[in-house]
Amino acid sequence: MQKHLLATAVLAGTTALTACTGTTSVPAPTGQGALAGVCPATVVIQTDWYATPERAAAYQLVGPNGTVDVQKGAYSGPLGDTGVNVEVRLGGPFLGGQPVPAQMYQDQSITLGFVPTDDAVRAAAKFPVTGVFASLDVNPQIVLFDPATYPQVTSWKDVPGTGAPVVYSEGKLFMDYLIAHGDVSAAQADASFDGTPSRFVAERGKAMQQGYVSNEPYRWEHDVKGWLKPVKSLLVHESGYEIYPHAWSVRSGELDALAPCLSKLVPMLQQAQVDYVRDPEPVNQALLRIAQTIPDGPPMTAGGNTDSVRVQLAQQIVGNGPDATLGDFDTGRVDRVIGVVTPILRARGLAVPDGITAGAIVTNRFVDPAIGLPSTP
Repeated sequence: MQKHLLATAVLAGTTALTACTGTTSVPAPTGQGALAGVCPATVVIQTDWYATPERAAAYQLVGPNGTVDVQKGAYSGPLGDTGVNVEVRLGGPFLGGQPVPAQMYQDQSITLGFVPTDDAVRAAAKFPVTGVFASLDVNPQIVLFDPATYPQVTSWKDVPGTGAPVVYSEGKLFMDYLIAHGDVSAAQADASFDGTPSRFVAERGKAMQQGYVSNEPYRWEHDVKGWLKPVKSLLVHESGYEIYPHAWSVRSGELDALAPCLSKLVPMLQQAQVDYVRDPEPVNQALLRIAQTIPDGPPMTAGGNTDSVRVQLAQQIVGNGPDATLGDFDTGRVDRVIGVVTPILRARGLAVPDGITAGAIVTNRFVDPAIGLPSTP
């Protein structure tokens, strides 16, 4: 598959696409102070979780020598010599339980927020946002399972026949989709996930459990005491639930006002993701430092971070979009997601505007089509 070839090229470190400027690489030409007076003096990026390799493009913008603010839950520093600073804010408990779009409207200092496609649809009525860059092309969300207990499972259609509990976090829309499409039976769905492997280990793999393909399989095999053996998994994406997990989004009403900034900044966001997967270790070390400084986040190891990048490339989590460009949106895919999640949201009693289409929640207006993962020679 073409994307696997792209991943091989990136891992081999081929084809540098930019000139380095300061602590991060930015697309040439930019020039000293290229963003000063065009973008906010501090570009605030609100992520959806702790600092992890799946979110590393944001931290790549700052580089490995940023400042960690424990109280705020933030990592900040200059964006090269562009004349502006970047502040990357952690999500999770630092959001106080609010979805990112709601937080963006409550805190107007946020420039960009990480919003998955399904949350953008959910927020469209009250907190409309527009995605301008997709750092991940495929959602890394999985359901993982023990292959020794369930050797018959090779696809989603095999899951209902196992009768296994499928443990997930309450409120996740993907589970409603899996149930509606017969990939998980309603009796299997178990919304008691506590974020740890404890139940999986205690039940010796009889339960299936949500996770990230770029995190949990490595951790279960190498770090989870009481298990320490391989697991297998099914990507939620492969069930047909094709959300973009990290659409870097602005408040929709500010899109035009921010356009001069975004036209210069978005290519830098694209390049940050390319730069990270080409040479991840400096920022991976920063992720470790953040995890060691800000407590209570997910377990993190150097080996796990390194493996995460490998898996993200191999599984095309990080990859070019529908063409040779990293970070653009396939609007047909977005429309399919809207069609899938709208009835789920309305069944929950939530308002979704009539006639919403991809153009209401994403745009490729600022994406540089020349920036992508390099192909093999």
